[in-house]
Amino acid sequence: MTDGDTVILTRRGPIGHILLNRPKALNAITFEMVTGVADALAEWAGDDSVRAVIIEGAGDRAFCAGGDVIAVSHAGQEQSPLCRDFFQAEYRLNRAIHLFDKPYIAFLDGITMGGGVGLSVHGNHRIVTEKTLFAMPETGIGLFPDVGGSHFLSRCPGEIGTYLGLTGARLGPADMLAIGLADSHMPSASRDAYFAALENADWGGGSADEIVSAITQDFATPAGDAAITGIRDELDRLFAGDDLEEIAARLAADPGDVAAKAASLLDGKSPTMLKVSLKQLRLGAMQDFDANMLMEYRIVRRALQPGADFHEGVRALLIDKDKAPKWNPARLSDVEDADIHSYFEAPPEGDLVLDQK
Repeated sequence: MTDGDTVILTRRGPIGHILLNRPKALNAITFEMVTGVADALAEWAGDDSVRAVIIEGAGDRAFCAGGDVIAVSHAGQEQSPLCRDFFQAEYRLNRAIHLFDKPYIAFLDGITMGGGVGLSVHGNHRIVTEKTLFAMPETGIGLFPDVGGSHFLSRCPGEIGTYLGLTGARLGPADMLAIGLADSHMPSASRDAYFAALENADWGGGSADEIVSAITQDFATPAGDAAITGIRDELDRLFAGDDLEEIAARLAADPGDVAAKAASLLDGKSPTMLKVSLKQLRLGAMQDFDANMLMEYRIVRRALQPGADFHEGVRALLIDKDKAPKWNPARLSDVEDADIHSYFEAPPEGDLVLDQK
């Protein structure tokens, strides 16, 4: 079963297998890929002969580097149906992964960012390798950490999730394990043997989750030390509170290396979306998953309006590549509270439809 050549869906005995197949684009996910994966999960959820699902990316560089944001930006500027349909479908898929009641094994062998995080981190068996590189870099293109970032970032230890969501900082496999965004580490070279073991397992010997966990453990190896845990206390102090100007001032006044790096990462990000993202993460910590996704849909519909910072960020970083976005407004102090509030209001066409009949 295939959906064109961008996502390949197959059955391997008791395993449903999903291959994101845009290696030249680092497997960036398109609307067609989202709907293909969603349809497969819906089918396999009701098929008792499917005991587990594996998702991976084609090539040797990336699991999935994010969404096809250039296409989404064009759709937003034109206000074509894609700028609604893509996020309706993507956020429903994030929720379907979160609720999937069979083992959902995400093999994160390479770059895993943005939309790729949404395709993986909500699953129940998240495997990283020595090549895994995680980030939520959305504020750099005038967006916010979506695809459920309200949920998984706000539930990271202390203020680590705030730091990751605002700065777009990158993590390796040991860091992901340490903060609960991954479950197991194994060498990239173990992939074929691990998949074969799953396909040939005795699925009558216990629950599907127990069987997957036992097989995974057979291939698991230590990931090394997690650098993020060594700076948690500093991040907790630096990124505390609900006022972004106070956080920025704290970073600027601190003489330490952690603050200097964080300040440099914040520099150049959209002031509006930094403030939106901080509010999103604070609210997200108090909401359940469905409320998280409803909130994110409201934010993204506002963020895709013509003239919004997202389009300028895509132009500067991905189209013209001058890396000099002209944010509007350009300073944190000029961002109005009323404008931030508008990102959390229901869009004119209505909210996210969680259950599509």
